[in-house]
Amino acid sequence: MQKPDEKILIVEDDKAQLETLAEILSPLGSILTAESGSEALDIIKQEQPAVVVADLVLPGNVDGLKILRFTGEATPETPVILITGHATVETALEAMKSGAYDYLMKPIDIRRLRALVQKALERYRLATEKKRLLEAIESDTVFMGMVGVSEGMRDVFRKISAVAPTDTTVLIIGESGTGKELVAEAIHKLSNRPGKLVKINCSAIPEHLLESELFGYEKGAFTGALRRKPGKFELANGGTLFLDEIGDMPPALQSKLLRVIETGEVEPLGATSAKKVDVRIIAATNQDLERLMKEGKFRQDLYFRLRVFVIEIPPLRKRREDIPILVSYFLRQISA
Repeated sequence: MQKPDEKILIVEDDKAQLETLAEILSPLGSILTAESGSEALDIIKQEQPAVVVADLVLPGNVDGLKILRFTGEATPETPVILITGHATVETALEAMKSGAYDYLMKPIDIRRLRALVQKALERYRLATEKKRLLEAIESDTVFMGMVGVSEGMRDVFRKISAVAPTDTTVLIIGESGTGKELVAEAIHKLSNRPGKLVKINCSAIPEHLLESELFGYEKGAFTGALRRKPGKFELANGGTLFLDEIGDMPPALQSKLLRVIETGEVEPLGATSAKKVDVRIIAATNQDLERLMKEGKFRQDLYFRLRVFVIEIPPLRKRREDIPILVSYFLRQISA
């Protein structure tokens, strides 16, 4: 069994007692020792131990209570256990009021000491994890509304930062619920494009309506077209068009989309001429486009036009270290 690497500081002026305590507690962590209060303060400052076990009565002007108060200021996550051979109700109360984790009477009950230190170590782990979560939420682990400390998410953040200032076409790949739309929003917000971000879900709109939604139509283009309607490309002019679930786009529309990408021109239904547009395209899919391409369901030329820069978002099951961060983040959002 591997010994935990947390540091346990023992402060005791009796050398024989100090050695005994070190031997008893050595299976629980890496032992640090001090024979005076002032020496203990230096060690706490430099080493930041996980647990401090200190005699209440020590030679010099630094006793156990001063060690306790100093530890509370220097490293608040560190529990302090005080040991005394002269305990009274008053000293016990003072120790607990000052923030001691617990106290022990001499002669020391070895079993109780071990149990107390084990519990104190567990408390230290929980406290440091809580601190890490809070720091993570206030730091760069919250990136444009996305939360993550895993290497997979950090890679996503790095790619967003790299591609956002360019006009490069981006393909976002990820399962449903992984945050593809958030990635698209982050890219647009960090870009230099003055126009707005316009979104369309290719799987949510019937084929006969998707074309007019994307490209727009002129008055009289079809029955019921009583006035001209600009499409998403025109609305996104100067900005970004987010094509969600691009894998569900019908083949006929794929050809028309490819033409817009190649020419920078869009031709609304019923129009006699094309209109020039300046649109950055971000596409997203939860499907395997390469497989769809091989099956003849997705155009190869469009595929290569879209995958100029790929961002793949890992599912949560592959980045479990992000789960506590996300839980803490959402709880804070709810309580805010």
